[in-house]
Amino acid sequence: MTESRLVLASRSAARAALLRANHVDFEVVPARVDEAAVKEAMLADGAPGRDIADALAELKAQRVASRHPHRLVLGSDQVLVSNGRLFDKPATLEEAREQLLALRGTTHELLSAAVVFEDGHPVWRHVGRAQMIMRPFSDDFLERYILRHGDGLLATVGCYRLEEDGASLFSRVQGDYFSVLGLPLLEVLHFLRTRGILTE
Repeated sequence: MTESRLVLASRSAARAALLRANHVDFEVVPARVDEAAVKEAMLADGAPGRDIADALAELKAQRVASRHPHRLVLGSDQVLVSNGRLFDKPATLEEAREQLLALRGTTHELLSAAVVFEDGHPVWRHVGRAQMIMRPFSDDFLERYILRHGDGLLATVGCYRLEEDGASLFSRVQGDYFSVLGLPLLEVLHFLRTRGILTE
């Protein structure tokens, strides 16, 4: 079997599904990165969410590229920013409830960064963004939503999947839809065409 030229340095099933749906040949090699430590250090330095997403994507690509120096390695990361606060995936359903209450009736931003390494160096990067306007849903709606999804809410920052019924939380979404899903897909596909990974 021929080795894929592209390596995805992410364990995200959603990112892998987006690439597969667009006929990209790749191998998944998850990167081990202490994301919490990176975020904490960069927040302490006053870094904006865009830079944090970009740094995490670069670090993931770099870690995997060190083991696969002659292949293209795609690292990606997503952060959610609301009123200057950076949100992480909730660890418990109570944290999920608190997160949804904090976001209810407000606007937040999703930033999805992608960085490609080749020969040990970054050769391409992009940060996609989407503005998410969450409607002021009722407490009853929130409890039904949490009951319906249970621990599945712990898999995503913001506790929603827009491609599923997470759309019911919002009144408006502006920006790149694929960045909401975790990858600035159109820009990634364009880069892959320039490198011959995609030919159509």
